[in-house]
Amino acid sequence: MARAGDPILAREVAVSIVQRLHDAGHIAYFAGGCVRDALLGLQPTDFDIATDAVPQRIRELFDHTAEVGAAFGVILVHETAPSGRDRVSVEVATFRSDGAYTDARRPDSVRFSDPQSDAARRDFTINAIFLNPLSNVCTSEIAEHEGGEVIDYVGGVDDLRAGIVRAVGDPDQRLAEDHLRALRAIRFTARLGFTLDPATAKAITRHASELRGVSRERIGEELRRMLLHPRRAAAIALLQDLTLDAPTLNEPARTAPLTLLGALTDNFVSVQLALAAWAIDRAGASTTGMGDVDITELTLRWRRAICLSNEEADHLSQTLRGHQYLIRAWAAAAISRKKRWAASGWFPGTVNLVGLANDDLSKKIQQDVRIMEGDGIGLAPVRYLTGNDLIAEGFNPGPMFRRVLEEIYDAQLEGKVRGRDEAMELARRLNV
Repeated sequence: MARAGDPILAREVAVSIVQRLHDAGHIAYFAGGCVRDALLGLQPTDFDIATDAVPQRIRELFDHTAEVGAAFGVILVHETAPSGRDRVSVEVATFRSDGAYTDARRPDSVRFSDPQSDAARRDFTINAIFLNPLSNVCTSEIAEHEGGEVIDYVGGVDDLRAGIVRAVGDPDQRLAEDHLRALRAIRFTARLGFTLDPATAKAITRHASELRGVSRERIGEELRRMLLHPRRAAAIALLQDLTLDAPTLNEPARTAPLTLLGALTDNFVSVQLALAAWAIDRAGASTTGMGDVDITELTLRWRRAICLSNEEADHLSQTLRGHQYLIRAWAAAAISRKKRWAASGWFPGTVNLVGLANDDLSKKIQQDVRIMEGDGIGLAPVRYLTGNDLIAEGFNPGPMFRRVLEEIYDAQLEGKVRGRDEAMELARRLNV
C-alpha cells in the first residue's frame, strides 16, 4: 500500500516498483482498492501491488524493505519517487492461495501461486480486480483516465457496473474464513451506495453474526470507519438489518429508526457524536432524552465492545447526559447552570443533536447562549476566588471548601457578586 500526501506521487512510486519487478522478469499488478476506486472514477491514494516474485526476491530487488508479513508474502518496500525526493512505503504481496482458516481470522498456511488463485482467495469481487499499469492494451474505461489493462478473473468489473458487493466464490466460505468481512461488506456497500448481494447477506447472518475470532480492536476500527463517513446511517441501518449490531455492541439486536444518525450527514463528525446519535436512536430518545437508560452502564459496555479510549468514552457519556439536560432541564435551569453547560466541551455537538429532532428548542438554546455571552459576565469568566484565596483569608480547608467555591462561582455567573470583595463577603456568610 503506497501512502503519500500526493496521490499522483503515490501512483508514480507504485508504477516504478511494478516496472522494476517487470524488468526483472516478474508479473506485477496493482490490486484491490486502488483498482476499484480508479474504475469508479475516483483518484486512489493507496496502492497495493501483487506479484509472482517471492518475498526473498522482492528483498533482493529493492534496497529498502521491511517484513510486515513475510509468512503471508507481504513485504513493505520504501522507494523514492523518480520525480522527487519523497519516499513512499508500498506493500508488495506475492500471489497466493490460502489454506484453512481455523481461527476465523488468518489462514493456517499459504501457498505462493498465480494471479487467478490470488483473486479467488480475496473477499469481494470488486476488491479482486488487477490492473497492469504498464500495458497499452485498452480493456476498460480506466485506460482513458490513467492507462493500464484491467485483469478480472471474478466478475468484479461487472459487479462494479451493477453496483453490487458480492463475495468472491462461495460466500459461506469467504465469511467463515474471516468474520470481519461481514463488517467490511457493510462498509463498502454503504460507502459506495451499492447493493449487498443477497447470497452474501445470507452468509453474513449464518456465519458471521457472532464475529467469532475477531478482536474488539478490529471491530472497533471497522465501526469507526463506518461512522466517520457521511453515509454512516446507511451502514448502521444495514448493520442492524443483518443483526450485526448485537455482536458489535455486545447487546441485543435492535432495529431502531435512525432519526438522529440519519440526519447527521456532515463530513466532519466525531466518532463520539455519531455514537451518541446512534445510542439515542436505539433508545428512542431523540425528543425525550436518555432518562430511562443507565448511561454509565451503556458507556462501559460500548467502551469494551469497540475499544473506546478514555477520552472517547468520557465524551460519549457527557454528550448523552448533556442531551438529556438540554431537552429536559434547559428551560427551567438557572443562568449559572446554563452557562456551565454552554461552556462544556460536549455542548456544541449536543446542541446539534437536539436540533436534528427539535429545531425550535435548539434555536431557543442558541439564542439564550448569545444573550448570556453578551451580558457583561460571559459564559466562563475567571473566578474571583480560588481555594488559595480562601486559605489566605484564614478559612480551614475541609469538605465545605468545594461547595463554597462553587456557590460563589454560581453567584458570579449570575451577576449576584461583582468583584473579589463581594465574593469574599459571600464566602464568609456561606462558611458560617
